[in-house]
Amino acid sequence: MKNKFLSFSENRVAVSRPQASINRPTNEAPPAAEERHLRIVYPEARKDSNAEEMIHEYRIRDVYRWLENPDSAETKRFVNAQNSISQPFLERCDERGMINTKLTKLWNFPKFGCPMRHGDFIYFFKNTGLQNQGVLMQQETLDGPEIAFLDPNSLAADGTVALSQQKFSENGAFMAYGLSESGSDWNKIRIRRAKERTDFPEVLEKVKFSKVSWTKDNKGFFYGRYADQDGKTDGSETKQNENQKLYYHRVGESQDQDTLVAEFPEHPSWRIQPDVSDCGKYLILSISHTVRDNMVYYADLTEGEEINSKLTVNPVVDKFEGDYDYITNDGSDMYFHTNKDAPNYRVVVIDFANPAEENWKTLIPEHEKDVLDWAKCVNEDKLVVCYNRDVKNILQVYELRTGTLIRQFGLDIGTVNAISGKRKYSEIFYSFSSFLTPGITYHYDFAKPLEKPKVLREITLNLEGFNRDDYIVDQVFYKSIDDTNIPMFIIRKKRDTVEPRPCLMSGYGGFNYSLMPSFGITGLMFMDTFDGILAFPNLRGGGEYGINWHNGGRLLNKQNVFDDFQAAAMYLAENHYTTKDRLAIQGASNGGLLVGACINQRPDLFGAAVAQVGVMDMLRFHKFTIGHAWCSDYGNPDDREHFAYLFKYSPLHNVHFPLNPNEEYPSTLIMTADHDDRVSPLHSLKFAAALQEAVRHSEYQLNPILLRVYTNAGHGAGKPTRMRINEVTDIMTFLRKTLNVDIVNL
Repeated sequence: MKNKFLSFSENRVAVSRPQASINRPTNEAPPAAEERHLRIVYPEARKDSNAEEMIHEYRIRDVYRWLENPDSAETKRFVNAQNSISQPFLERCDERGMINTKLTKLWNFPKFGCPMRHGDFIYFFKNTGLQNQGVLMQQETLDGPEIAFLDPNSLAADGTVALSQQKFSENGAFMAYGLSESGSDWNKIRIRRAKERTDFPEVLEKVKFSKVSWTKDNKGFFYGRYADQDGKTDGSETKQNENQKLYYHRVGESQDQDTLVAEFPEHPSWRIQPDVSDCGKYLILSISHTVRDNMVYYADLTEGEEINSKLTVNPVVDKFEGDYDYITNDGSDMYFHTNKDAPNYRVVVIDFANPAEENWKTLIPEHEKDVLDWAKCVNEDKLVVCYNRDVKNILQVYELRTGTLIRQFGLDIGTVNAISGKRKYSEIFYSFSSFLTPGITYHYDFAKPLEKPKVLREITLNLEGFNRDDYIVDQVFYKSIDDTNIPMFIIRKKRDTVEPRPCLMSGYGGFNYSLMPSFGITGLMFMDTFDGILAFPNLRGGGEYGINWHNGGRLLNKQNVFDDFQAAAMYLAENHYTTKDRLAIQGASNGGLLVGACINQRPDLFGAAVAQVGVMDMLRFHKFTIGHAWCSDYGNPDDREHFAYLFKYSPLHNVHFPLNPNEEYPSTLIMTADHDDRVSPLHSLKFAAALQEAVRHSEYQLNPILLRVYTNAGHGAGKPTRMRINEVTDIMTFLRKTLNVDIVNL
């Protein structure tokens, strides 16, 4: 899910024949056709005969609900039984070792993050190539020596402790930082001294979905925590996250001395994000209960007074009717990036002394077509603004007080991944990437307006023979089922003619998230190894064309997302980019739901499918961890109309028995992890059990249905390099064994 705030016991299961690859010359058919006929004996998951209930006049049989308990011995046996099938299938392949070796070599190149200036130092993340986690480096000048400021690799031998967030105090003397273990969304907050590179003793726990915001006196910061959550908080639990409270922490004190400054006990699902205004006089509270729309409250911070009790919070926006992101302020005039009455977003000025909506002033109006992604105040009175124009970023600069456009930075087709800068500094850094460009970092100083942005660093690959000029990126527009034009990027090697090639198509389509051009090693590996192509359709439900585009694929319009994805598959086949037996689809999180729904609805379109950490039970998603926040996109199953609509496409509840060859499921790999507390693994477990039971006795189902459950891993963020390489190795091996591909470069 987009976060806006959003191995067990032994149980061997035999297969009828060994799952071994067969050596062939590369010009012969791949092993998929032969190996898929080796029928797998799937584990027989117990069906609970009592798991039946009436919901909104629907009789629902939830026979695998027992899999919702991750700690039960029976669930652990089920997971082990699944891994005892999927691991041998993925590991017994002649080319697997070569795939892993090539991936490791491909991954082994230096990677750099966007620099940030704080106080006396400049910081940036650096990974020498195969380090499990990037290291936060410190410099006094841009060309000065690099010193490791914080190395997460030293915190866990297996690399499963990740630096999840960092925020420096106003003077740069301290850094509050979050650590995530095993991929969980739970954070432990610590504080580090900038000069000494040592930590204070306190550790703040039970922190989740909260950033840190320092007071301007550098004495402490605000943060949110789920103080009342009992039981496990390591990411393996399924309990709902409720009753987040806002606290103030003073540097050097223990967490039990923190001051509770705001809470809303009558609204347990509300989450609070703090922002101390640039002037330091206001604490701005962004309050949300889903991943869409937020309210705005504020509290006065009187200079010099200690924060030792609850603050009086005043409403500015007290309805969930739009998104509001604080940018900066001049006194009580607050600048916000918002989509209120502006589907493509605008910048407005709200006077906190007179906050009625009729008094708001528009500084940068909504553009008719381009979507205003974000705005940042730098160099005292400049707004750096990023637009999304037909799924390509445009970077511009406006004058803060007049809203006058004063310059535009030149960008290739691609994405601004990160930007750093402050109102008190004249310089900015920004990083750019695209499908074929791993990353370029630029440096620009507004104090030198006649100079162009300079390339500070450019990431280069360690892949012999790779030349981005050998590839072409096309953006096409195709018709969905209802004749809506959908954009799609197709990345392929240059050829005189288009001919069917292996194709990996990925999608998302949800939560106002835009699937922008970005570099991915998985895609490059697929193209280089299988002489394949990549396809990225920009489905409705995303944010590529503003809130109207998002609305077109959410709630009672969610089927449009699946239709758009299926139409993309048909377009690729009809225009000879690929064929069904050469087309694989992939999606994660909401994209995993996409894959699950589409293989139920149109299994005849795809040769293989990879569904990662997907939301598969659409009738109960809101009952676990942070799932209730997704009701803004999916609808609330407690509502009868929403329930009826969700029931029609819920992957778990629409599994079918293949009655003819066209109903055969594509070869399917379902992937999840035991510490995923964003989308609990129960979704994947229940879906896999239902799928395997449905195909168990079908004479037409020859393609494998596999579930792979990883340990000490989460939803994806912070995953160590070692795990990422092994996971992509599993995917590439799976596609090698189940898709019609030729290995041309291994």
